[in-house]
Amino acid sequence: MTDPLNLLSSNRRLTAHAVLMGERIDTSGLEHGDVLSSAPLAFRVGGGVATLFRYGVVVMTGLSTQEESDLSTKLQRRVRGAFRQREEETASIELSEERDEQIPPGGPVYLKALPPERVLVISDALAKSVVLAHDEREVAAVFDTIEPFARELAERGRTPGSRKAILKHIGNALLVQHRVSGRVAVTEKPDVLWDRPDLERLYSRLESEYELKERAGALDRKLGVIAETAKALTDVIDTERSRRLELIIVVLLLVEIAIAAYQIFSGPLGH
Repeated sequence: MTDPLNLLSSNRRLTAHAVLMGERIDTSGLEHGDVLSSAPLAFRVGGGVATLFRYGVVVMTGLSTQEESDLSTKLQRRVRGAFRQREEETASIELSEERDEQIPPGGPVYLKALPPERVLVISDALAKSVVLAHDEREVAAVFDTIEPFARELAERGRTPGSRKAILKHIGNALLVQHRVSGRVAVTEKPDVLWDRPDLERLYSRLESEYELKERAGALDRKLGVIAETAKALTDVIDTERSRRLELIIVVLLLVEIAIAAYQIFSGPLGH
């Protein structure tokens, strides 16, 4: 990965475009002579670089619109669990030897040079950001679903809908929790920093710009609420089932008492 990219020999500006295509991308067999990195897989495409992450993200840096379209079409058959609504994130990169390397809030990423290692660092941050965006949307949808249950419990002391509907919501909540928790460790640093610790500062700035740690922490807390809510709903179902069983037992006892009383009081009359 010591090869310079020379992406901007004629243009000092370019765009890094991250797209979350699905649950997974099968990268096996894509290796060829233009590979810049194997983990994550990064290779040249025209005058730019494509970086593929197994957890479903492709980051296209310096590619033309047509090159991005062609690559997306090529990768489509390798995507597992494709999403109908794709999350996307874009970062502008400007090379300038006169400016200090910096990332102003909401502004472009200013760099003096763009070797492959820097492309990997930027791609890692963008990939994590789009995954977080998708997971945040999924968790928000679960919150919108379970809110009526919580409100009904608070106001009336009972849950709306049938037991089947409650179980369905519990299943959806647990599914989102499992999917989000196991997708990607957002707080882990990219592997390239082990070989290039001098890029820690760049990654820290990107991490701060996209609020990766803060968003991951908020997501973890929401997942905890989802887990507690699913447990509470399960307890409610168990309690309601126990109450029904108790009611059935009481009714059966009353029926037995009534039958016994009838037999006792009708016995002498029969004689």
